Amino acid sequence: MTLTAIAALVPLLPFLGAAAGLLLGRRAPGFVRPLAVLPTAAAFVLAAVTAARQGTGAPTDASHRLTVTGSVPIDLALHLDGFSVLIAVLVGLVATCVQLYSVSYMRHDARYPSYAALVSLFTAAMLLVVYTGDLMVLLVGWEVMGICSYFLVGHYWETEAARAASLKAFLVTKLGDVPFLLGVFALAADAHTFRITGILDATAHGQLHHPTVIALLLLAGVAGKSAQFPLHTWLPDAMAGPTPVSALIHAATMVAAGIYLVARLLPVFTASAAALAVLAVMAAVTMAGSALAALAQDDIKRVLAYSTIGQLGYMAGALAVGDRDAAVFHLLSHGAFKALLFLAAGALIQISGTNSLAAMSRMDDLTRRAPDVRWTMGIGLAALAALPPLSGFFSKESVLRAAEHASEGRVAHVPSAVGWTVLVAGLVTALLTAAYATRLFLLAGTPPLARRGRDQRGDDPAVSAPAAGRAGVPAVMTGVLWVLAVPTVAFGGLAYRELPDWFGGAPLGPTLLTSLLGTLLALAGVAVVYAVWSRAAATRRAVPAGAVVTADPDDEPALVEAEAIATHEEIYGDIAAADDPADPGRKLLGPLHPLAAHGFRLDAVYSALFVRPVLAAASLVRFLDRQVVETYVRGAGGTPGLLGAAVRKAQSGNVQTYLSALLAGAVVLAVLVAVGG
Repeated sequence: MTLTAIAALVPLLPFLGAAAGLLLGRRAPGFVRPLAVLPTAAAFVLAAVTAARQGTGAPTDASHRLTVTGSVPIDLALHLDGFSVLIAVLVGLVATCVQLYSVSYMRHDARYPSYAALVSLFTAAMLLVVYTGDLMVLLVGWEVMGICSYFLVGHYWETEAARAASLKAFLVTKLGDVPFLLGVFALAADAHTFRITGILDATAHGQLHHPTVIALLLLAGVAGKSAQFPLHTWLPDAMAGPTPVSALIHAATMVAAGIYLVARLLPVFTASAAALAVLAVMAAVTMAGSALAALAQDDIKRVLAYSTIGQLGYMAGALAVGDRDAAVFHLLSHGAFKALLFLAAGALIQISGTNSLAAMSRMDDLTRRAPDVRWTMGIGLAALAALPPLSGFFSKESVLRAAEHASEGRVAHVPSAVGWTVLVAGLVTALLTAAYATRLFLLAGTPPLARRGRDQRGDDPAVSAPAAGRAGVPAVMTGVLWVLAVPTVAFGGLAYRELPDWFGGAPLGPTLLTSLLGTLLALAGVAVVYAVWSRAAATRRAVPAGAVVTADPDDEPALVEAEAIATHEEIYGDIAAADDPADPGRKLLGPLHPLAAHGFRLDAVYSALFVRPVLAAASLVRFLDRQVVETYVRGAGGTPGLLGAAVRKAQSGNVQTYLSALLAGAVVLAVLVAVGG
């Protein structure tokens, strides 16, 4: 079988699995799980085969003319190169792990057939985005992912949080997609093609007449899909969906699509210094702001959501300084450890019955009942904090290396100010990332503090509560965690030497200066948070046992999570709002904590600037329609009715009356004629 044929099967298999799952979900439920796992796993294997056969050779292109539009034709095009095939392997690996994990996690969910089918369709759409060589076909996969995210985030539609989050995710991403679509059309108009290779050739020959306008329009779509400031607010709320969906969206699909697009079309952006400056500022604000917000969150999934936003900011920063290789390297590394973290968080939610870190920190036996979860989560958080020698260290240092080179003016078409912006923001974010990663591990993964505090004050049952939920984590779920832990540990050290051959030859990995600064800042973040947390042991306040949610041990994990989502605000509001001395984030942020905990109230700002004016305009339109327009409509409709009523009274049915009226009329006409004559 040819390479192009194998590659064509990669997105096709999950799509066929999704279609079959939707058709057979009710008629043959026994086929649902095989149709969820096997096509996705087969696509992963074929993606790995494609990557092995493509290797470091010249890009492979194939195309078939779909339609002649009269101006710019649309092709079903395939483009394979080093970084597209590697991203496809990442997508296949994470999607397969998510489907396997979901077999246990969602096994008693009544809507599992539709859930599994949508996950497969989501996977197929992302693989289409990765492999296609035509922007219009890429746009199809781009939009299908948006639709799938709407349904998957709103999977627990019984809860208000899930319904609102799904609608918000759809609307915010669509807000960015409108200018994105205009940018695609403008790009095709200048380059006279939708083919990515043709667009890059046109850019190289200076045929783009409006590079700044095009780049900024495309960046709006990227900001929406990849959750960059100011269109990032949908991603934390999207945590109302099932945890495996969060892992898929954050690690390998949806948010990665925007970064992939900029990486693929990077020459278009480097043609405009203004676009690079906007991208750099957007990345810097995203990195630092999301890290501060993550340090203040109580919901474990929202911490990870803000961490995803920050890591995407690193990738966007690498692209702003013109280094596609560093951005894609961090994209691959982040995909592995972020999938691991979300699935580990799902296991903790399963055994604790809550998303709240404040509640988890009071459960003595939480991680004792799931040691594999604790260890794998620790590995993932260490990679997130970029501690050597894990994968996150090498990929993050590649970004800082690229920023350092740009700040020295060593990168063509990239202003040194752009490099300094990304470098300073990246170093500050390294400190904050290590801080919130350490906080999460100490609150959710280190129960000895609760026991130590209890020993100092006596055996007070109100100080800590046992974990409430399932007795343990199923073997298939822990197996998936260890599978993802392998690339989290080994990928970085192996990849930064091998990836340059796949990407085009530019060096990757750390330099002495950035690695020293980045590691010292990360260790400082770890040390400060641990010191604050340790001092809190003696002063930790008892929390009433009734404040901790208890779940039926027979509840299934997905049902436990749905209940936790539905009741989180009600049950944990007091704990989250309390001045808990065991929470290092509250101590470190001080008066900034309430603002950071609410995402710096950007939602309130957007509500005041956009939502309320739109609602006011809608109310005005409704008033004009009902009180003004309908008044005239009712008047126009009532006049014929009144005339009809008058005429109806004249229709008595008496022939003599009719003859008398005719005679009277004739006399009147005769008189008028005589007078007129």
